Amino acid sequence: MDYTMSVPCLFGLEGLVADELRRLDMQNVRAENGRVLFDGGKTDIAGANINLRCGERVLLVVGESRADTFDMLFEAVKALPWEQYIPVDGQFPVKGHSLGSKLHSIPDCQKIIKKAVAERLKEKYKLDWLAESGKALFQIQFAIMNDMATLYIDTSGAGLHRRGYRPAGGVAPLRETLAAAIVKLARYRGREAVCDPFCGSGTIPIEAAMAAMNRAPGLNRTFSAQDWPWMDNEIWTKAKDAARAREYTGNYDIWGGDIAAANIKLAQENARRAGVSEYVRFEQADATEFRRETPGGLILSNPPYGERVMQQREAEAIYRQFGAAVSTLDNWSMYILSSHTEFERTFGHKAKKKRKLYNGMIKCDLYMYY
Repeated sequence: MDYTMSVPCLFGLEGLVADELRRLDMQNVRAENGRVLFDGGKTDIAGANINLRCGERVLLVVGESRADTFDMLFEAVKALPWEQYIPVDGQFPVKGHSLGSKLHSIPDCQKIIKKAVAERLKEKYKLDWLAESGKALFQIQFAIMNDMATLYIDTSGAGLHRRGYRPAGGVAPLRETLAAAIVKLARYRGREAVCDPFCGSGTIPIEAAMAAMNRAPGLNRTFSAQDWPWMDNEIWTKAKDAARAREYTGNYDIWGGDIAAANIKLAQENARRAGVSEYVRFEQADATEFRRETPGGLILSNPPYGERVMQQREAEAIYRQFGAAVSTLDNWSMYILSSHTEFERTFGHKAKKKRKLYNGMIKCDLYMYY
């Protein structure tokens, strides 16, 4: 049986996620605002969860219908084949969002959808009451946009940015999926030196190492769909074995620096948990004194913005000093993420290209120098 899946992603990353899915040989890949759709079977559910670097989760699309009233929503949801996915004892909590629609009350939408699914399952299983006592979780998600309701079941559980190597980030941590996107946009393949002078808890260097090794980011975690009775364990075992078979090793020059000793210790622990500690060096260092004598390399970094971890004037002073430091570099490329609208002026270098991205809810630009 083939399913339609939806991979939500941070705005600005749709093209990268679509490219990832095509490289995984997924079918009928199509990018939309904030999500990428594709078609596939059970093995593709496992493969997407284990291998995607830039997507946020993998949602199974159950159905879509117009919903101008709560009655329309109830009937549309009840008409969907929930029994094909949710077993008699399955847990099926409901959450979602509504934008630009008549049905704007989220709690009311949750209640209606929950009731409709329950009524459908009780009829199919010939029960008066559903215990929801099983281990398996079938998290229902809904999105109502311009009066069109789309119903999903979440196959991932925790978001795909939860790789399992960073149980606790430092101050203002960068989401792993966005760090992976920066690495991908820089076209890093493990050949040149990579430096992050503002490494924090080490996310960018760790994601760079994982990309260089072609290590699947979901190998060290579990997913909701692993507990589903119709998703055999063998499917997940084969998908993880296939991902491991695609890995390779090499001599990589990946470095992260941070002025805070506590961040360096945390970054080293995260790299160890990610299994890349032998490929990444972390050192306590001041980014404003950054120097490299060798020609060619990449700086991938997310310096402090001002509104998140320090005052803007302090951030601007760091930008100026860091900009002066990198002026001594010979033929290096830089990909720097910042939400500061005056970054180029204070950094002292005009980017060749900018790309709008979001770090959580913070609107940023990726400033590209090459």
